[in-house]
Amino acid sequence: MLPLSGERLDAKGIVSDKINSIDTLRGSSTVKRGFAHMLKNGVVMDVTNVEQAQIAEEAGAVSVMVLDKLPSEVRKAGGVARTASIRIIEEIMDSVTIPVMAKCRIGHVNEALVLQETDVDMIDESEVLTPADELRHIWKWDFTTPVVNGARSLAEALRRIEEGASMIRTKGEPGTGNVAEAIKHIKKVNDELRTIKSIYDSGDNQELVRMAREFKVSYDIVEQTAKLGRLPVVNFAAGGIATPADAAYLMSLGCDGIFVGSGIFNSDDAKERARAIVLATTFWNESDKVKEAQKMIDERQSMIGLDVNTLELRMQDRGGSA
Repeated sequence: MLPLSGERLDAKGIVSDKINSIDTLRGSSTVKRGFAHMLKNGVVMDVTNVEQAQIAEEAGAVSVMVLDKLPSEVRKAGGVARTASIRIIEEIMDSVTIPVMAKCRIGHVNEALVLQETDVDMIDESEVLTPADELRHIWKWDFTTPVVNGARSLAEALRRIEEGASMIRTKGEPGTGNVAEAIKHIKKVNDELRTIKSIYDSGDNQELVRMAREFKVSYDIVEQTAKLGRLPVVNFAAGGIATPADAAYLMSLGCDGIFVGSGIFNSDDAKERARAIVLATTFWNESDKVKEAQKMIDERQSMIGLDVNTLELRMQDRGGSA
């Protein structure tokens, strides 16, 4: 059964309608979280044009995420990074049959409204773009379109879910080709889940209240998450994934799927790498398949990675304290 922890039945984004005298409901938690659930065990690929989107679809991606520039290019270009051109998003929507997502800036309500009006399948309130408001994320319950957010910890993930996020992606450091931060954050989330599950099983409600105050979320969502022993929404990994082995390792740590950004289209073997990462994500628990996927790529054609410790810009920190 789909967990509906923290849902708001009076949310502005829920729309009742009639189609040929049949009652319909859009924007409910069941519909939005259910859509994210259907992407499980799949790969979402960042794309900037129709050609890349078609490569992603042919490789077996479950969805594409449209950006103006890939995260590594955003890092190099500097300046203000905004949502992609609507013309490009619509061209991609007309060219592929898989769901199309697009990014808006953290806190930028009107960029998100424009993307909803464009009929994208999911909006990513993303730290890859320059935040419009570091202290206030979008109140996502007002949106009929589902929204995905990044998180580095359980507290951050639960705050975004209470704001209405239908999907979480554990943050790495985008545009680096270095998977270390993504691994660190999913392990942190897993450790914190084990902690609150243990507290719940012991019946120590007073300690759960203390955790809720520490996380800056309601007691109810901490209690319901502790009871589940996992996030109440789908959780993908993102940031720095560049090889099939990266993807398989993150899946083995309990991620529900993978977002891949610069790791594919900044390599010299994009088509083969896209297919290889999909194969390794699908069969992450079969080492012979992961080896087969790894053999499909050439390390000499991988993007050159960056040392996260020497970066001047750490995208993962954006909006994290809100």
